Amino acid sequence: MPTIEPAYLKFLQSSKDGPGGPTSVNGKGHLDFGFNPKEYTVAKTAEWKRNASKGAKQSSMPEFVGPQARTITLEMFLDAAEKAGKDVVADIETLMACLVPLPASGPKALPPFVQFGWGKLVILTAYVKSVSVKITMFRADGSPVRATCSLTLEEVPNKKVKPQNPTSGALHASSSHVIVAGDSLASLAYSEYGDPTLWRAIADANRIDDPLRLQPGRRLVLPAIEEVSAAISAAVPVGTAVRV
Repeated sequence: MPTIEPAYLKFLQSSKDGPGGPTSVNGKGHLDFGFNPKEYTVAKTAEWKRNASKGAKQSSMPEFVGPQARTITLEMFLDAAEKAGKDVVADIETLMACLVPLPASGPKALPPFVQFGWGKLVILTAYVKSVSVKITMFRADGSPVRATCSLTLEEVPNKKVKPQNPTSGALHASSSHVIVAGDSLASLAYSEYGDPTLWRAIADANRIDDPLRLQPGRRLVLPAIEEVSAAISAAVPVGTAVRV
């Protein structure tokens, strides 16, 4: 029988360049779900604009402006009913503390970033946008021992570029991205390069034949902008030396 892997929230350092290494919130480095969620909702929207034309009989074609951050809404169940002398107060306070900037986040106050994962799968790196807690069980003294926490997580970009091994054959440093529901090559190109029309560079680097069929959970290599620019100038596919 396969082992049930727990879902978790891992706390990360925050900076203007994106998530950093592990950190702690209220002395905790992570929170495990009491029970794995039965479902969660992934949402992503894009911003489009239409230029109005005076006297036109129909609307203009929409123009892509950019993607909005991906969000996940889910319920986190906390349970200490079977743990003598324990309650869920500390875990609830830890979740609430995620809505407050970290003391070491620098002059521009930033909340702790969190990594929502399940077993070996990292689903989203985000900040906690909202927390709502419903207490469902108490001890005789009023201590809460069970709670259902409704969370909204909003994705944070990672501007840090991780260098490739010099012997790997890559022309420049590249970053990577794990596909989740709602991703498109155009939105990834806009997020990485500021230009959605560069989506083909990502497709070429990862040997993607059908850009409309992206498999969630697959890790994509995002070529460095220098490599993309060089390939455009030379009119050759980028990332030919990258192996996924």
